[in-house]
Amino acid sequence: MTDNVRPVLFDPDNKKKPDYSGFPFYRARLGITFVFLGFIIFLVGLRPDLFGLDRGRSIGLIQIITILIGLGMMTWSGVILLRRLWNGKKKTIVGDFGSRVVATGFVICSFAALADAFGLGTNPVSNVLLGTLQSYGLMVGIVVVCIGFLMLIKPRNKNKHQ
Repeated sequence: MTDNVRPVLFDPDNKKKPDYSGFPFYRARLGITFVFLGFIIFLVGLRPDLFGLDRGRSIGLIQIITILIGLGMMTWSGVILLRRLWNGKKKTIVGDFGSRVVATGFVICSFAALADAFGLGTNPVSNVLLGTLQSYGLMVGIVVVCIGFLMLIKPRNKNKHQ
């Protein structure tokens, strides 16, 4: 009679660990956690009424700073996460340039959102608000950040499939 050995997904007698080929799972989870935490902070600044907080008639300085802290946390942890996916290998020039594009996009967001605080907006420095034009500048900065993230994605190795 033959042995009825069923193939099982988990074999307690197998002492071999699976080979993940050096993929940084812990760092990837940590990066995704910080991206999510930054998104929550970004949402608290943008829409405090979703969390039961008082929302004024307009977006003021404290909300702008909270939005920028959340956006900064998302961009910083996103860059670290995407750079870790290169796994210590040499980055291409586009990948190296991508982190600088992300930083430039965040600077655009910061200066556009805080234009009134710097004295460049239409409102006086004592009455800092996020206006329509500043919102457009914030959106342009976020688009630049997204372009930088796309540049940071590691391309596939073409020689690996041959």
